[in-house]
Amino acid sequence: MTIAIKVKVAACQIECIDGDREGNFERIEKALQQLDKVDIACFPECSLLGWVNPKAHLLANTIPGPDTDRICQLSKKYKIMISIGLAEKEGNRLYDSVVLIDNKGEILLKHRKINLLTKLMNPPYTSGEIISFVNTEFGRIGLLICADTFKDDLIKQMSEKKPDLLIVPYGWAEKRENWPEHGKKLERLAKSVAERVKAGVIGTDLVGEITSGPWKGYIYGGQSVIADNSGKILAIGKDREPDILIQDMMFSTLKDK
Repeated sequence: MTIAIKVKVAACQIECIDGDREGNFERIEKALQQLDKVDIACFPECSLLGWVNPKAHLLANTIPGPDTDRICQLSKKYKIMISIGLAEKEGNRLYDSVVLIDNKGEILLKHRKINLLTKLMNPPYTSGEIISFVNTEFGRIGLLICADTFKDDLIKQMSEKKPDLLIVPYGWAEKRENWPEHGKKLERLAKSVAERVKAGVIGTDLVGEITSGPWKGYIYGGQSVIADNSGKILAIGKDREPDILIQDMMFSTLKDK
């Protein structure tokens, strides 16, 4: 049976300061405080410690662990589903991960980034392996991370899962002089991914600066994107400043798919 689902989503384009866990938690909660009757709040890649920050090898926690415990508490406090990118430590390995937490504070799904730019951090993140999804009250939701959406085989695998919504935290960075034009590439990518997966896409970018490695000084320029399942762009975030995009989305989904 086909059912119609209306979902109010928010792409929370926050500033992230590398290694500033407490400050970044403050920015996350301040974004949540601005949301009214939103079902799903989506935050960027590596929202607590920053992307390709080598200090994450020492600072990152397990999942579940202290960081996700705090995010789960926020989801319960604000009664909202949260997707957020986090650095994840497991033994000696560091993963670039994203979790989906329901509005009761339970972790529903975790994805570890598969397509890594390994030359940007030493030692690099460890690659994930699995494309997965979860059925929720808001439809079937899949998770990918940033450069995962560059790979045709990963997009094909996700398409085969038939999600209603694909959530993608981004760390979309470029040299300072290439903004704001670089944001147009993110817009085109989100449109293409939505068309190929046939799912709504929420691509949430950071605002800030990479502070280590070969891309030191590169800028996260925001311009987060929300697209519907036809690839139509519904909303675009501000250029190089924090922003919150709130958008109603409609899904026609199979109840038992």
